Amino acid sequence: MDAILAATTCGSCGSVLVWRNDLLFCEEAQCPAQISKQIEHFAKTLKIKGLGPKTIEKLAISSIHEIYSLDYDLTAIALSSKKLADKLVAEIEHSKKATLNQLLPAFSIPLVGKTATEKLSTTVGNIAEITQDKCHDAGLGTKTTESLMGWLEDEWLFGRVGKLPFSFEFEQKAPQQEAHGTVCISGKLKSFPTKNAATAALCLHGYDVKSSVTKDVTILVNESGIESAKTKKARDSGITIVTNLLNFLGEETTGNTA
Repeated sequence: MDAILAATTCGSCGSVLVWRNDLLFCEEAQCPAQISKQIEHFAKTLKIKGLGPKTIEKLAISSIHEIYSLDYDLTAIALSSKKLADKLVAEIEHSKKATLNQLLPAFSIPLVGKTATEKLSTTVGNIAEITQDKCHDAGLGTKTTESLMGWLEDEWLFGRVGKLPFSFEFEQKAPQQEAHGTVCISGKLKSFPTKNAATAALCLHGYDVKSSVTKDVTILVNESGIESAKTKKARDSGITIVTNLLNFLGEETTGNTA
């Protein structure tokens, strides 16, 4: 049986292929096939509906930048539909709101996916603040850090990425309030019409609500006066028992504002 010879050059750009972990790769940055896949990945990651492979080919888009400089009339002609052009333009416009949490994974940076990006968002607020030390603080590995820093130098500092219409800021997450305690409700309520209403009020006041008496429960609500199994367990565990939830929450509010 004749041996099967592996290809030595890229079928798209003609560059010499390189072996990586028993697979052949084209490392030419300007390879048309690679660029096409990068554009597809970018559009898919930012959820730009209507910008799939066929549309990218019809519009002859050859870079991410061209997505944001499409001519409407030419787009309508290429798609043979003003309606489709309108939808695509609206999708592209909406994508401009993307945060750096979405953008970094969309740029096809080797080793920089959602996990690495989320880690990085804990140490920096925007793309300009990313440094090797910040990557280390975020817990990124050496190879991931090198890949990201190399991309930043090539594409951000000396490239055209900065001209794209994004804020390049990470999503600002609201700080989580520390829970005042964990509450379990036992039996029927008198001060609230339903358990859902009581749960909503408790959450609004910063409490976690559990359906059973677990080890982290600090307060048991029992307005019925019936000595249930939950109530007995709470008493035995030294858990505070509240007999009127509305009064309890009202007193807490008064105490906080005093």
